[in-house]
Amino acid sequence: MDNSDPPASPRKKVKARHDHMSTVMAENEHIPATSLIGDDPSGDSDDSLNKENECGITEYVGPDLPGFVGILKKRYTDFLVNEILPNGQVTHLDNLKKPTKRKILSEAAIPAIPEHQISLSHILDSTKSPLDEVGTNGPGLDPAGSTAPEAATLKSSPTAGSLNKVDDPVRHKDTFYLQQTATELRWVDKQTSEASQAVAEADAAEEAKAKDDQTFGSGNAEVDRKAATPSESIGAWQAYANASSTFQLPAEDRVLLLSFFESITVDELVSLYNRILRSPHRKTKEYGTVTSGPIERDVRTKIHQTLRRIFNSRLDSSTNDDGSMVIAAAASSSGRNATNNGRHDNKPKGPKRPMGKAGWVELGGEYLHFNLYKENKDTMESISWLSKVLKMKPQAFQFAGTKDRRGVTVQRVSVYRTTAERMIDAGRTLRNAKVGNFEYHPFALQLGDLIGNAFTITLRNCEFAIDSRPGMPSKADQASFIVGNAVNNLRSNGFINYYGLQRFGSFSTGTHVVGMKMLQGNFGAAVELILSYHPSALAASQNQDTSSSPQVPDAHAAAVSRDDKARASALHSFETTQQSHPALDILPRKFSAEACLIRHLANPSRRTDYFGALQTISRNLRLMYVHAYQSLVWNVAASARWKNYGREIFAGDLVLVDEHPLPSHSPQNNEPAFDTEGDPIIHSSAPVEADTFTRARPLSAEEASSGAFSIYDIVLPTPGYDILYPDNPTADIYKDFMSSEKGGGLDPADMRRKWKDISLSGSYRKLLAKVQGEIGWEVRGYGSKGDDEQFVETDLESIEKGAKGEENAAKAEGEEREEEAEKLAVILKFKLGSSQYATMALRELMKEGGVRMWKMDYAGGR
Repeated sequence: MDNSDPPASPRKKVKARHDHMSTVMAENEHIPATSLIGDDPSGDSDDSLNKENECGITEYVGPDLPGFVGILKKRYTDFLVNEILPNGQVTHLDNLKKPTKRKILSEAAIPAIPEHQISLSHILDSTKSPLDEVGTNGPGLDPAGSTAPEAATLKSSPTAGSLNKVDDPVRHKDTFYLQQTATELRWVDKQTSEASQAVAEADAAEEAKAKDDQTFGSGNAEVDRKAATPSESIGAWQAYANASSTFQLPAEDRVLLLSFFESITVDELVSLYNRILRSPHRKTKEYGTVTSGPIERDVRTKIHQTLRRIFNSRLDSSTNDDGSMVIAAAASSSGRNATNNGRHDNKPKGPKRPMGKAGWVELGGEYLHFNLYKENKDTMESISWLSKVLKMKPQAFQFAGTKDRRGVTVQRVSVYRTTAERMIDAGRTLRNAKVGNFEYHPFALQLGDLIGNAFTITLRNCEFAIDSRPGMPSKADQASFIVGNAVNNLRSNGFINYYGLQRFGSFSTGTHVVGMKMLQGNFGAAVELILSYHPSALAASQNQDTSSSPQVPDAHAAAVSRDDKARASALHSFETTQQSHPALDILPRKFSAEACLIRHLANPSRRTDYFGALQTISRNLRLMYVHAYQSLVWNVAASARWKNYGREIFAGDLVLVDEHPLPSHSPQNNEPAFDTEGDPIIHSSAPVEADTFTRARPLSAEEASSGAFSIYDIVLPTPGYDILYPDNPTADIYKDFMSSEKGGGLDPADMRRKWKDISLSGSYRKLLAKVQGEIGWEVRGYGSKGDDEQFVETDLESIEKGAKGEENAAKAEGEEREEEAEKLAVILKFKLGSSQYATMALRELMKEGGVRMWKMDYAGGR
């Protein structure tokens, strides 16, 4: 590992400048950033409000509107998540069958555009599916007094669009080309076209073989035994092939070969190559061989290389004991005989795996894309099981992003060179998960290959500020009025784009604290935090009466999960014995970080090698810790920026360069035409390599006051060495917090580390976020017996309902509850961009303390 400090490019050096804003901003002194973080360590770690304060989540866009309280994720079917692909299509599991072969787009699928105006974007844009729309107004009383729509409007419908799906135009446009024939314009997959050409060449070879066999025999001794001996038949064919030569040896190559071989040997090599070109379907031995005289050892390597170059690797050369060389036709790699040279294949019959790249291209590509539907499972848990069943490494699977465990999620996954038939068989072994919607593609999915997620969320046992005086509207109508106002505010004004609590872990010591210790270089403290556990979890694992211990609350002991008990027991065992095997035998497999540390530190020679222990943790998990610290700093800065300045735009605020490039009259774009000596400056015409990273720039005073920019354009950076901080007092927020005790005493302008994995470059994130499109909502009443009633249908239930038939479905829907609606549930459907948190949108909707996470298990420890 390279422990040297990487040199800092002048372009990447970051300096937080602290120029003053306008007089209006100077009147609003910003509060110390440290005061945004909760200081009371005695608070309940399960209290979401306290955890929000600890993670810098303190402000609201519309704080004056009334909110409401509701329970989130009481059932995992209360939280449905479907990925939105780059083309706008929402992923749904609606097809469990294997895919049909890909087809080239027909002429009808291509828009009518004048020939001189046809471009790549025209064709690709015609294949984009529209976003899955939802209702614009909720039921009950909204501010306009609209009435409730049917609940069915909340259920997701398949995305419209009848065209065959075309690969991502951003990354894969070079694999397609337009082909104009005499009658039509085709949008052709280059690789599919090449595969078709290969098939046509194979057919031509078969025709050539049939023609040869008619004249000179089939080449099979058994068939031609009566007509002639095998040697006579082969000799006649060789003479014919030599006479109909197609290859002419270039003069310079002939001179080179004559420096190695005699003239007759060179002629025999040319004849051998012509026989191969004339009838490539023949057996290798039928082409014959060429033997040279003795050749010195020091020139043989050069001869081998020369033969491969001139004859396109169609000839193999070997050396006899006397130094002479034997040149023969190279064996075909296509597998000429299906019976393995006469031996019968006893392998079980079934779907054949495509042979070579051409076989996969004919299917559509080397990567199988499919939808993974899972209930109450981690993404990697399902991937690990599929890889085990298929006897593959988990790295063969790729996906655009991980999904929450407690929920029903549908996401796109790709796997390398696996047929749909095999994946269907493996999918049958999954519990609480399904695979479907299979397609072959020439590319794999990558992290970030999505534009967002579609959410369908049920909030149970909702509480509202209801006026119960006589003559007032009903409880449900008043609740609908409150929800309608909150939805309109969220739709119009958005929410602060905080990193959600999931980013900081579910343990009492957040992942951001571990990341802070790693950035400080205090690796021992980071390891200690990862291996920590709550006393109540240990007490529960030892079957002790926790109520007798004053330091262990009874509420904690009553809610400790089985996995947390096992984790606490395993970590306590290692802490007291320093032995790895007893601890690893108890530790659940999902605690991979703890297992890695235990294995490394159990060796007496590595007992204090904390840096080496952290390196044994997977890189993605290590990055999670330091990224959590970056997220904490961003949340603190966002809260202070919004609290102090609200929607005002000031000079020095940052916007993304991709969205708002520098104006043409900007000094940065007006480079001098002459140097200091008065000579003209000549710029290179070579194209400049594009910067693949997201860049931001500060607004000038003129731009900030122009009204051309809104608060939705403003971005804030996460701390790093390759970003710009705002060129105004907002930068002081970073410096004040990061240098404080809670911020770890770090410097925002010094984020490089010798350990490259934690050397943070930084990134940019919009200060405010908005919901994509409209928000569908409904207030539904239910009785106490319906606490476990499922209000929204999942994709799998939709498939099963279709399989059972309409009769059973109608019967189920006809069963109505006679119980009085004592409780209220709110059902929401909306879409967010990638890396935006639904819990933060719900927080804005429901206000302080509104979102109550249902938690059956107590998560102790970190």
